[in-house]
Amino acid sequence: MRRIHLVRHVPPVRPGLLWGHGDVAPAVVDCPVLHQRVQEVAPTRLVSSDLSRAMLPAQRLAEKLGLELESSPRWRELDFGGWDGLAPEAIDGEALTAFWEDPEANPPFRGERWSQLCARVRAGLAVLEDGALVVTHAGAMRAALSVLTGLDHHGVWAIDLPYRARLTLRIWPGSTLAGQVVGLDTGDAPL
Repeated sequence: MRRIHLVRHVPPVRPGLLWGHGDVAPAVVDCPVLHQRVQEVAPTRLVSSDLSRAMLPAQRLAEKLGLELESSPRWRELDFGGWDGLAPEAIDGEALTAFWEDPEANPPFRGERWSQLCARVRAGLAVLEDGALVVTHAGAMRAALSVLTGLDHHGVWAIDLPYRARLTLRIWPGSTLAGQVVGLDTGDAPL
């Protein structure tokens, strides 16, 4: 059995927009709340999405924990394509509703399908050993939950994952990924 920890990055400088693969800076780089949530699980390996809002705080965490940081595009947010950086109200309402109802059949314009995100995250989970921690995005965390539990997008999108939330997963060995959620720390606190 492997225990894997996923932590959502700190807020971006412009929250409330659909930031997918758009590389927006984090509001802060050194976040005591994030550091505490990471330190509590004593990770043995630190991996991060390669996007700045995750990578820059992860670099600070690596320095404080004395760990080498690895970056991986597998842990990026869902690619919102032509919607990236837009406020939800700036997107055609019918298209956005269709996406939320079925992100596989109705991906964002020039964006990624739900199955593509899940495939990336599945590949990312497969190479993590016990004690690894990933600084990532809410979409990737939800994809991990979907991959491990079999919940569809409706099920995992119902789970609130605020900035700095920590999710701990237990993954059993076998031919396919099978796991369970062990803990979810979503207590929001000031930066």
